[in-house]
Amino acid sequence: MKLIPSLLIAAAVFLSSCTSDEFLDFRSPNDDLRISLLNASNESSFLAVFKGDTLLKESTLGLMVNGIDFTRDVVISELSSDEFDETWETVNGKQKLVRNHYNEYQVKVSKLDQPQYFYELVVRIYDKGFAYQYVFSKDAIGDSLQVEKELTELNFQRDFDYWAYNHEHHNLGPIRRSAKRMEKVEPPFVMQFSSDSFLAIHEGAILDLAPFSINASSNTNSLQFNTSYSSQSNAFSTSWRAFMLGERVGDLVESDLLVNLNEPNKIEDTSWIKPGRSMWDWRVWGYTAEDGFVYGPNTESHKRMIEFASENNVQYMLIDADWYGSEFSDASDPTTSKEGIDIVECMEYAKAKNIGIILYLNDIGAKKFGLERVLKQFSDWGAKGVKYGFMKGTPEDKVEQTRKVVELCAKYKLMVDFHDSPIAPSGDRRTYPNLVTKEFGHSQSDAKRSYFPETAVNQPLINMIAGPLDLCNGWFSLNSAHIGRSKVFEEIPGTVVAEVAKLITIYTGWAVLPDSPEEYKKKDDLFEIIRRMPGQYDSFKVLDAKLDEYVSIIRQSGDDWFIGSLTNREARTLTLDFGFLPEGGKYKATLYEDAADSHFLENKESYTIKNLEVDSESKLEVKLAAGGGHAVHLVKMN
Repeated sequence: MKLIPSLLIAAAVFLSSCTSDEFLDFRSPNDDLRISLLNASNESSFLAVFKGDTLLKESTLGLMVNGIDFTRDVVISELSSDEFDETWETVNGKQKLVRNHYNEYQVKVSKLDQPQYFYELVVRIYDKGFAYQYVFSKDAIGDSLQVEKELTELNFQRDFDYWAYNHEHHNLGPIRRSAKRMEKVEPPFVMQFSSDSFLAIHEGAILDLAPFSINASSNTNSLQFNTSYSSQSNAFSTSWRAFMLGERVGDLVESDLLVNLNEPNKIEDTSWIKPGRSMWDWRVWGYTAEDGFVYGPNTESHKRMIEFASENNVQYMLIDADWYGSEFSDASDPTTSKEGIDIVECMEYAKAKNIGIILYLNDIGAKKFGLERVLKQFSDWGAKGVKYGFMKGTPEDKVEQTRKVVELCAKYKLMVDFHDSPIAPSGDRRTYPNLVTKEFGHSQSDAKRSYFPETAVNQPLINMIAGPLDLCNGWFSLNSAHIGRSKVFEEIPGTVVAEVAKLITIYTGWAVLPDSPEEYKKKDDLFEIIRRMPGQYDSFKVLDAKLDEYVSIIRQSGDDWFIGSLTNREARTLTLDFGFLPEGGKYKATLYEDAADSHFLENKESYTIKNLEVDSESKLEVKLAAGGGHAVHLVKMN
């Protein structure tokens, strides 16, 4: 880190008269983004200007702490500033290398007539985003401290449309801010001001305190934050309030701001953390194969799936709920397995086939039989990961339990996936990269309701801003999956090519494949692109996208490239521009396409495959059926 002399001069000028109408001017490394912190008549506020466009006009900034209002009658002092620039390598991320380049500013905010009451405000400004957090030292806390309310009010220069996370339902939006009041909206919160102006709000490093929600209940173009924190007796920091900016909606999900707000990797040896694909028993229960075999919760079914995984470049086998008894019964002990399942035999068989086993663990069993005891047993058996489900407690309890689970899983070399309305991803996978994914959205066939194409289009542009998603994509038996299976409740809308495309558009540490081996074998030529997909990609880029309508995403793995495209319920033609390819190279492109008569309800399983040659100057028009998709695998030619 290096000091920036010009900023220190600005600080000196400010501190010479810090109780008069003054402001501090904070800037991004490339000078495109400016945050001005004001203390006009001893009332604190800020504004934001991006590339000359005022996004946030003067906005109140501060907290209510122990009944004290820190937005008025305050002094801002003790400014320090640094520039930081590093590049680090991900273990589990959208791209292999991440640049972390920002200017950081720290100020002390104290009451004018009671300087013993104070906190520090830390602001980080990136070229396409900014974040701030509140820091309370032990001196500021005294015996006990209660953050009662966040008084910040974001006043935007103009009206906007917004979209937001909506748990296991289709995302909220588009909603015109001026047209509808909502007291509680959960981030990621995506805003569109114009065709070339976007902003997303989320939190970085949710590690101790309950997550905030967003209040959009006033009449103006403003937003507030809802917070609910317990009393604190030790030094602490809030999570980062994070703002990602872009001229394209794709800029928001391409952003690395959230992971950069978290501490560096704390796991010394990460060789055991290996993203990949997984077979899954849960949705296959009741499936009858052509040889008469009926899948169920038993070791024989698991072995059949492990065998398929071993032969088809699928790295894992997920054994889901009820393998140790009813998951919601406090009598079910996850250090044993129920009748019909021999977990030791299964582990030995999987090891011989070079397949890792992921074991489900319900919060009830973890707490009743001892979390560490259970995780140690999983590790001793040879499991590679844990799917943790239905965590209970207050939001703050869930934050603390999530951190505890992740840290103990790291201790026993277990990767972990959180399900059932988990605490939002917040970039924390940087610190503990064994946190590979979360069910942060409507997962297919889940919640006993259908999942439609418009949800698939928006999840990469909204939910995925937060981090990696486990959404169980990759169905091949779209016509009949709901027939005869006990855990598929409704017909699945979509096309089989769209199912393949989702495995490219959705970034996840574990791509959990929901269908039976037999259904994948029936479409073996289509499954070929899934075999070719790496467990970890080198890069991620949104080629083209429009909220609610379509999305195209590019993933790179060495000299191979993958493109996944999805559309909503409307058929459309997209132009794929291959300008992202290195100049001079020739590539064999295998195209996986909807058939001419494909449709997400009426003809779901028809597809075509063709090959052609492309280079960096190629442009290709591709057709997507209503509710359909398109996938491309590019291989460099010698």
